[in-house]
Parts: sequence; C-alpha cells; structure tokens
Amino acid sequence: MAAAAGPARSPRVFLNHLDSYCGRSIGEYLSRCVVGASLESIGEEEEEEDENNSAAEVSSRPKDGVYQVVGTLSKPESTKPCFAEETYAVSSRKELLSHLLECEIVLYNITEDANQIEEATWAASALHMEIEHFATPKLFILISTIMSWAKSKPPDPEDPEIPFTDEDYRRRKPHPNFMDHINAEKLILKLGKTNKHKFSTYVVASGHQYGAGEGVLHYFFKIAWLSETPAIPVFGNGNNFIPTIHVLDLAAVLQNIADHRPRFHYILAVDVSMHTLQELVKCISKNVGPGKIEKIPKENAFLSKELTQMHLDMLLVNLRMESIFLKETFNIKWVAQAGLVENIEQIIKEYKQSRGLLPLNVYIHGPPGVGKSTIAEELCKHYKLHHIKINDVISETIVNLEKIVTPKELDSDSVGEQGEDDEEEEGKNAEAAHELLARIKESVEQNAGHPDDQYVVKFVKDKLKSMPCRNQGYVLDGFPETYDQAKDLFNLESEDEEEEIKGKIPKCDKLITPEFVISLTASDEFLINRIINLPERIVAGTHYTQDRFLQSLNLFRELNTDDRTVLNYFDELEIHPQFIDVAKFEDPENRFIVKDIIKEIGEPRNYGLTDEEKENLERKTAEERFVKEAQEKAEQERKEVEERAERMANWEEWNKHLEEVKRQDQELLEAQSIPLRNYLMKNVMPTLMQGINECCRIRPDDPVDFLAEYLFKNSPDIK
Repeated sequence: MAAAAGPARSPRVFLNHLDSYCGRSIGEYLSRCVVGASLESIGEEEEEEDENNSAAEVSSRPKDGVYQVVGTLSKPESTKPCFAEETYAVSSRKELLSHLLECEIVLYNITEDANQIEEATWAASALHMEIEHFATPKLFILISTIMSWAKSKPPDPEDPEIPFTDEDYRRRKPHPNFMDHINAEKLILKLGKTNKHKFSTYVVASGHQYGAGEGVLHYFFKIAWLSETPAIPVFGNGNNFIPTIHVLDLAAVLQNIADHRPRFHYILAVDVSMHTLQELVKCISKNVGPGKIEKIPKENAFLSKELTQMHLDMLLVNLRMESIFLKETFNIKWVAQAGLVENIEQIIKEYKQSRGLLPLNVYIHGPPGVGKSTIAEELCKHYKLHHIKINDVISETIVNLEKIVTPKELDSDSVGEQGEDDEEEEGKNAEAAHELLARIKESVEQNAGHPDDQYVVKFVKDKLKSMPCRNQGYVLDGFPETYDQAKDLFNLESEDEEEEIKGKIPKCDKLITPEFVISLTASDEFLINRIINLPERIVAGTHYTQDRFLQSLNLFRELNTDDRTVLNYFDELEIHPQFIDVAKFEDPENRFIVKDIIKEIGEPRNYGLTDEEKENLERKTAEERFVKEAQEKAEQERKEVEERAERMANWEEWNKHLEEVKRQDQELLEAQSIPLRNYLMKNVMPTLMQGINECCRIRPDDPVDFLAEYLFKNSPDIK
C-alpha cells in the first residue's frame, strides 16, 4: 500500500513471540517509547528544557511519535497483547517476509526459545536478499544470550576477577548447548556488512533477565513464595557469577540501538552487579521465602520438572562481565543498574503484580459451634491460604522458642552458611527466647493454663507477619475476640493516641489487617441443638461438652453486646463485615455458606494448580470415572443376566403352555372328527371306492368327469 501524503508514520517494529516473558516486556516498553527520546542528553540542558517546556512538550507529542509494535505469538491461542498494533499467525515464509518488509526495525529474541534461531537467521538472510528493493533503511537486532561466552577463557588468567568487556567478543567461546546461538550471532553480523546504509545488523548478548514477572530465576521466586520447603536450593557450591539485566533495562538498550545506530555492532547488555548464584538465591529466600538456602548437588537439579536443560545451563554459568559500552555511549534510564540484590524490594513488587500474587486476608467471627473452623478450612483449601487457629499458634510459638533455647549441634552440611555474626546473633536470640519463654510459662500458670492477652496478640501478630502469611494470606479463625485485642493486633505500634481520641480512623498495619470480615450468626437454640446432635467422638476432648459450651456461648454474647465490639473496630476501619445467618441455609456441611463467601471474595490470587496437583486431580477424576464406569458396567451386566434369566424362564413357560395347547387341540380335533368319520365311512366311502375301482378298470380319458358321473348315477339318494 502506498503511504498517504503527510507526516511520516512512526517506525514499525517487528518482534517475535510477543506473548513470551521477554517479548511482552520489550514490546510493551517500546510501544511507550517516543522515537529518538534516548538521543536527548541527561545533562543540565535537558533539565532546563524539562523545567521550561516539558509539560507542553508531553501534551503536544503526536500519537504516532511512539514505535508501532507488531509481531508473532508463541501460542496461536494467545490473545493479542494490548500494546501490539498487529499480531501475525504466519502460515508461510513468504507471508512472514511480506510482514517483515513493512517494518523498519526487526527484533528477534532467541534467549527463551532455541527453536526461533532458525527462523531468525532465515529472516535476516531473506531481508538481506531484498536490500535493493528497500524503500527505507532497515535495522535488524538479534537478542542473544551471554551463554555464547560461557566457555571463554578469562581475559587475564593470573587475575580471574577481571571481567569480560564488549571488546572481548571475538574471543568468546559458547556453551556446548548454545552453539546454534553463536553461529546465528556470526551470521547476523556478517549480513550487516554488505550495505550498512540500507541494512544494518546488531547482536545484543543479554545477561540473564529478571524483573516484571521473572524469567530464568522464576523457579526460585516461585518455590520461595509458596514456602513449602524449609530452604531454597542452590545448585552446586553456588559460587558461580551470573551476569544479569532487568528485562526493562534490556528493552532500553534496544531503544538506544534503534535511536543511536552505534558503530559497535556487538553489545553486551548486563547490569553492573556481579553476584553469585548463592547471593541471588539467598536474597530471594530472605525477602520472599523461608530465609534459608540449601546447597544440593548439581545432579539433583535435573530432578526438577520445572527446570529445562537450558535453564540449568544458564544457572550454572560462571562469567564476570562488564559492559563499558552501555555506560559510555547509551543514554539509559536504568530500572535496576545495580542489580537484583540491591533492588530486591522493587523486583518483588513487580513479581507479585505481574503474576497477580496478592495476599488474601480473611477474618471469621462468630459464636462457638457456628462452624467457623470448618468454613475456614474450606476457604483455605480453595484459596490456598494459611489457617490461623489460636491454640495452634500458641503451641507452635512455644515449641519454636524451646528449639531456640535448646543447644543444637552444628552440622557441616547444615542449611546455609553461618558466619561469626550469625552465631553472635543466634546467641542473642537464644537469650531473648529464654526470657520470653520463662515469662510465658509464668503467665500460663497464673491464668489457668492460658497465656496473657499481650502474649497471645504478640504470637498472632508474629504469625501474620511471617513470610507465608505475607505471601499467600490467611484465614483468622475467631481471634481477635474483643475490640482491644483487635486494636493491639492490627494497629500500628507507632500510632499516636491523640489522633484516636480525636475520633480519626485508627492507623492499622495494612500488611496484616484483614481485607474481608465474615460474621457468622445463629440463635442460641440453633447452636445448642447443633451441638447436642454432634456425635460423641467429635465432642470428646473439645469445649463442646454441655457445661463448657454454654460458658463459651455466654461469654461470646457478653463480648458482643457492648458498644465496642471487635466488629465495631472493623467498621471504624471501613472494613464492613458480611453477616451470614447460618440457620437459613440448613446445610450441615456449610457448602452453601462457603460458596456464598467465595462469591463475595472473588477469584484466587495465587498460583494455579501445580503439575503434580493437576496430575493428582486428573488421576482422581479418572479413578472416579473408572469406578463409575465399572459400576455402570456391572449394573448393566446384572440387568442383562436378570433379563436373560427372565427371558429363559418365560420361554420355557411359553413352550410348556404351547405343548399343552397343542395337546388339547389334538384331543379336541380327534373328538370332533369321530362322527364325521363314521358318517363318511357309512354313506360316502362305499360308493366312492366302487367308483374308483370302476375308473381303474375302464381307464377313461377324463377320470374326474367319469367318477363324478358314476357317483351321480349310483348315489343311494337318487335311486
């Protein structure tokens, strides 16, 4: 199509696999970039311009001042990303080439899917053959990986701490599994030397990408977030250095190449950090997971279903790299120049937002026997939350304190590595734990087996601030019970009491405060009848015995008739409870109540089913289907046997009946035939026999006519 007269359209950028981790981040970034923006200096002149006319400039920028991003999808069923102008479901190379020729900039990412290498080299070669027909100059950028340097010899064998730089690219040696990557890099650079003005090519060797949902490091983020293991694994000794770059900083490098068109055509895209695998995993574990790491043999890494061979190769690489070119030439507004460890809080925020991993905090309030624990368990199963029961929290805390106080032998292969500072800190923790444990035991003795409220609130607060609850969320089962307990538990410790006196909304700790408050209601009569009808095995050993239950119920009613109840506290925070009358549902298993609560809360905010859970669910479904089919088959066979037996019995009965009918018919026939036989023998047979004998003697031409005439002449009646 010929371009219409008028302002030139924005450069069109092609990028493969727009729905992949890297493709999505780069595509979205470029779709917001104003063409040529990175050419502006970061000096004082720019600051002055920003002060004078930045607002006017921004408001007057035309819509076509940004890059138009188009490309392919890794999965045909994926929806078109909102930032993409177009997506192509390419059926032939000819069709793909026609789309590439419409673009001024072509980006091919081969860091995530090695199967794209062949398409990338074909695309560059096909465009190279069409140079003479280019209407405008074209730029081809191959986004490769530092794995094409994995086996390079150190720049200075005597000093292994000296890093590789961009200038060392001719000496690079690839990892054996990344030979295709380096071959693609060499071909792309070669194709760009023919006619640099019309077709220029660049290779960007990207460090391992992180941020905005995570790439190769997602494995560690996920197992840390799920908090299902006491320590996060580190493969091998963990002392290997891993070059990294934030995925948006990689996108900024590509933006700078498009704007600057630098003379140097091989560019290292790494941040300034030089962190080992152990440092990266330890940082992730501390800020997302259990806080501990565990070194495991490299061979054990292959047992993980979530890590591919490519991932393992990338995690075990050992390279020190520094990109001098990025510092000296490009104008990059870094997102995480210092690396993942130094920007971990921001990285975690991006990770959770990108993957929709938001904690869900629920508080369930209600009288004893109303079904709080049953409903809490069902909600925890559905949303994968942590069930916070006050007695369990107290027991768990005391056990943990006793473990800290009890001296333990250090194992040489123990989790993590301990230094002098760690040992000193552990000593202080042991002293503090010993004092706290003594005070708790004293409080328990003085309060008839229950610790004082101040300790209970502290235990619960610590539990709610634990990493698992901060990650997934919790369901608080019946605690706090009073206004003061709720205030002590959820209010910020630094809250100014004067503000509360003035009637302002109290400042709560949003990190641990419930988002949903469910209040289950029921009459005393309903609750008493429910408890009476419970089986003895359930009542035994609980507070559901008649005397204890009535005491608990009366106490609950007293605590919830004052003006300052626990529900009033949440009302003050504008967290209004959802009231559910349990008696209305007439549902002993609380299924309808749980369904009603789920409808109010909404969809889960965490990872879906794991592969193992999916397999178990599929296996369970298959087993149920198999059992059902077997039962149906057995029932069908039983019915067929019964029907066959019934048919056989009916057949025998029918045969007997038929034989009897035949016999009776035969007897009747014989009885009826005697008079007729006698009549014939007396009146017909003598004359007929004479006629037949006469006919035989004469042998007339027409025997029937002869016999008829004979009978007529010799009939006794005619005489």
